[in-house]
Amino acid sequence: MNQLDMGNKSTGQAREKQWLPAKKWIAASIAGVIWIMPVVGSEGAGWLGTGAAPVAQAAAASFSVTKLSEEVITSGAMMMKYKFKTTRSGKSATGLASVIRVDLNNPYVSVDVMTGKGGNLTTRQSTGGMAAETGAVAGVNGDYFNTGGEGAPIGGQVSGGVLMSTPSQLNGMYAFAVTKDRKPLIDEFTFEGMLTAEDGSQFPLSGINKGAYNPEGGSSTYSHANAAYIYTDAWTALERPKNSSTTPTEVLVENDTITQISLDAALPITVPKGAYILRTHGLAAQFVKAHLAEGQKLSSTYKLRSKTTQQDLDPSTLQMMIGGHTILVNNGKAASFSRSTSSIGGYRARTALGYSQDGRYVYVIAAEKNSNSAGLSLTELQSFMTNIGVWKGMNLDGGGSTTMVDRPLAETGTTLTFNTEYGKEQRTVVNGVGVYTNAPQGEVKGIKISGSQTLLIGQKATYSLKGYDTYYNPIDVAAANPAWSSSGGSVTVNAGEATAVKPGTVKLKATSGTATAETQVTVLGGEDLSGLTIGTATAPLQAGASVSVPVSAVSKSGATIAVPAGALKWEFIGFKGSVGDGKLNVEAVDPGVTTGYAIARYDGFSTAVVLSTAAATAWEDFENTAYPIAFTTNAAGVTGTAAVAPGSAERAGSKVLSLSYDMTQGTGKMYAYAQFNGTTGKNIPAAATSMSVDVMGDMSLNWLRAELTDAGGKTAYIDLAKVIDWNGWKTLNIDLSGSGIKFPASLKRLYVVNVEEGQDERAKTGTVAFDNISFVMPSLSSEAGLPKGTASMSIGSKSMTVNSAKRAIDAAPVMKDGSTYVPIKYVLDAFGGNAVWDAKTKSILVLRGSKVLDLTVNKKEFILNGKRQSAEVAPLILNSRTLVPLRLVSEQLGLTVKWEQNTKTVTIES
Repeated sequence: MNQLDMGNKSTGQAREKQWLPAKKWIAASIAGVIWIMPVVGSEGAGWLGTGAAPVAQAAAASFSVTKLSEEVITSGAMMMKYKFKTTRSGKSATGLASVIRVDLNNPYVSVDVMTGKGGNLTTRQSTGGMAAETGAVAGVNGDYFNTGGEGAPIGGQVSGGVLMSTPSQLNGMYAFAVTKDRKPLIDEFTFEGMLTAEDGSQFPLSGINKGAYNPEGGSSTYSHANAAYIYTDAWTALERPKNSSTTPTEVLVENDTITQISLDAALPITVPKGAYILRTHGLAAQFVKAHLAEGQKLSSTYKLRSKTTQQDLDPSTLQMMIGGHTILVNNGKAASFSRSTSSIGGYRARTALGYSQDGRYVYVIAAEKNSNSAGLSLTELQSFMTNIGVWKGMNLDGGGSTTMVDRPLAETGTTLTFNTEYGKEQRTVVNGVGVYTNAPQGEVKGIKISGSQTLLIGQKATYSLKGYDTYYNPIDVAAANPAWSSSGGSVTVNAGEATAVKPGTVKLKATSGTATAETQVTVLGGEDLSGLTIGTATAPLQAGASVSVPVSAVSKSGATIAVPAGALKWEFIGFKGSVGDGKLNVEAVDPGVTTGYAIARYDGFSTAVVLSTAAATAWEDFENTAYPIAFTTNAAGVTGTAAVAPGSAERAGSKVLSLSYDMTQGTGKMYAYAQFNGTTGKNIPAAATSMSVDVMGDMSLNWLRAELTDAGGKTAYIDLAKVIDWNGWKTLNIDLSGSGIKFPASLKRLYVVNVEEGQDERAKTGTVAFDNISFVMPSLSSEAGLPKGTASMSIGSKSMTVNSAKRAIDAAPVMKDGSTYVPIKYVLDAFGGNAVWDAKTKSILVLRGSKVLDLTVNKKEFILNGKRQSAEVAPLILNSRTLVPLRLVSEQLGLTVKWEQNTKTVTIES
């Protein structure tokens, strides 16, 4: 038994769950985080699923793992990157995982628990924030916790050798620990403690720093009923715990002496430094009243016991311990799950801990779920762990909590290792596992160049030279005034500032003393891009108009980069204009023109702003709404309101549509709708290519959507924002061009969705608001007045029929490899638009209505409104005439093409 030590609190923190009186509760784990919800008739029910745990099924034999890279973080810690591949329902799925391998044989490296803010329980902080605060060189999120509780871990926690929180009485919840003699262990633990009064009377101690929860396998429904718990100064919350089920009696103990007793009421103080408060209920409170008095001594002892071996463990022998969930790997093989995993299923981002067979290596594991990675099931996670050498391992809190940070070589702070399920957003959590170094400063071992690896023409970037010592920790080398050079003409460099000059790849080199570093920098050309996007796709065609035109490029690798103004060449068709300071200015409109084009080119890659006399059409600003708007939902227990209301802050003085929701009493996939005009909706009269709406976000991380019914009676769902990850007002622009909606259509509902998977990670209450909904309807603007009709051409014939009138053409359509080719000029003459030939690049720019199409001779790739696409055939030059694939061009311009085999005739309709 170990004497309870109230001194020398270390960094460590926790997260838990609570109970309200007169309610029956069941706790559950959704997507990796334990939470509580009321369930009628469930008294004594367990959480996270109870009963027999299912046997973990063997992962598919097709699961494979490939190491992509490894890099030293610090002496004794290595970052290793992996790619995994598997088959799901007959389809291939791939993903990425990062593993920090810590060598416990290296005396300079250690792992410990990071805790909230200031090393305190009942506080929360992001993994990156905890790493920065504690000086960790790497870290990952930690234990399960109740998102509605104070902020304390479900499992036990030892941090810096101090017991911060004890294990909960729950079945199948494993913990990872490292002893003070640097031996790793994974086991399931129970806690046993005893209080001893000055008169020798004793009463069991149920735990230290625990939130209220529903114990499993005991006689009590509630954790704190008839029980005594100690709260140390690591517990910073005033409530101990929140929403306890019975009235407490509390005892303040300082230097092992009772200084205050509060009968049948909580002490109205937080725990003083170096002291602890004993909180008692029922029988435990009776013990206090019968045997304790102010001025008397009170001692406490405790121990942990292994559920698997029944051996006692003195917590004072541990350097660190953190709780988790099910065991995953034992003896190098997938283990049966130690408790139900149904509530943390699916393919998610995952975190886990494990160690090698010889106990030398600790593995800190995080699998990604984002646009680059398909996530893992728990069974697949087992396969991954056994593939990389884990002998024994357990699951940590995953899902949207999954966050790994690491300090890149020669850098001074940690960065996000990969995007979370919410992008760059890091959830605040109660604890994490940190990797630390205590190595002394060594000699310079190497230097590296830090800065962007990808540039655009005209872009300037600053590069810095950073060094690392013999222990792979950062060391200052800036004072050495390094010399810089570049191996080629694509980039020029002066004192660390590089300027991209032309497409190509160069070696950027820096020399400091005898040390030299190189990095590869690629200047992207037009051929390296998949898209070029302007901040606004449409603008009004009127003299004096001015719109912001920031341009961003998307590389073929998926990276998005702002294009420097100096890298763009602008061309104006139908008006006179200029671009300066990021704005397009219309100076004069050519006579008779109703549609103009501002074409931006980056190294041959084009995109355009289409200007028309009626660009974006205002659809609803909620100032004079004459139809009803109502709140509806699909789920019992979900409540809310939807109404036009006065705006606030920057919307003060105007009206907005406000949607408030409360999903705390609902279950499953839950919706909160703002419904327009009963079941009818509000009409969108013409074909819309895009939609914009101002939205006041609530940072709920819920899903924001719109529901439309099109002209064919089909329901269409439009994603406004996959994640509401902002507060305040923001303008959302939604591309509808590929939605397949048949117009006219009706907007039926704007709504918030809280899907079942990962539900615990999103807010169940909140308020969003909408304003200034508009649509770009080309038929009402840029495509208005385009000719309608029918045209036909026959292979080999130098004539065409347009609306029954015959016309002569100077080049006949030809058939080649099953495709029909025509001079584009005659199609545009018949249906509107024009084409511009560039002899130098052998490219054709086709303009028609809202469409801007770039074609290049002998290239199957084409660019439509700034997006690179691919076709089966390419334009060609035949008999000194440039011909284009008729079906490709016509269909991209919104025309219909029909082929008559017998007469070899093509019919085009608009």
